Amino acid sequence: MALQSTRKSALVDQVIDQLRQQISDGEWGLGSRIPTESELAELLGVGRNTIREGVRALAHAGLLEIRQGAGTFVVGRSEVTAAVRRRIAASPASDAMEVRRGLEVEAARLAAHRRDDADITRLRILLAEREATHEVNDTEAFIAADIALHQAVAEASHNKLLAELYAELADSMRETVRAGIGDNLAEDPHVDHTRAVDAIIAGDPDLAATETAKYLRELIDD
Repeated sequence: MALQSTRKSALVDQVIDQLRQQISDGEWGLGSRIPTESELAELLGVGRNTIREGVRALAHAGLLEIRQGAGTFVVGRSEVTAAVRRRIAASPASDAMEVRRGLEVEAARLAAHRRDDADITRLRILLAEREATHEVNDTEAFIAADIALHQAVAEASHNKLLAELYAELADSMRETVRAGIGDNLAEDPHVDHTRAVDAIIAGDPDLAATETAKYLRELIDD
């Protein structure tokens, strides 16, 4: 979405709406630094004070984080998911895992119904990356590949809210996953996701849900 010049009343509200739209549309991805105050002021045709108020409002809502000397970064996709992220961070890991299980099982079921050719290609690539990084004992790359695969399943459900909620859950659980693996990936029991992904690709919703629930039980038991 292209940013548009803003020259009507209630400028701050209009700035907030446009910045929020950039975030929700994915133009500014999670973790990315947004343009500076002066850059945004020029793009939107408003004063820097107006930009500053809009940015502060979105920071208060949990979508942006202002880091002195570094800039302003996207930390949430919407007010709803930002609130979910904060709630997850304050919850026991076991509670977060149970919520994750509910989301992932339903995501797998929906993905088996709705996946398209692009989803299938992406799932195959990410599954191969997950297996390859585990084989070479690259912990950080494995965690990234694992989270990317799960997110791809959520996105293959073509349910935007589910995908956003899962993204917030996965971001919050990254450190938990890292702690669970420990220093040596080779010593961590490998939980294979192949059967679940194959069921999604084959378009079998019940099997996809069953296989997803099965590997999640293995993770919880571990």
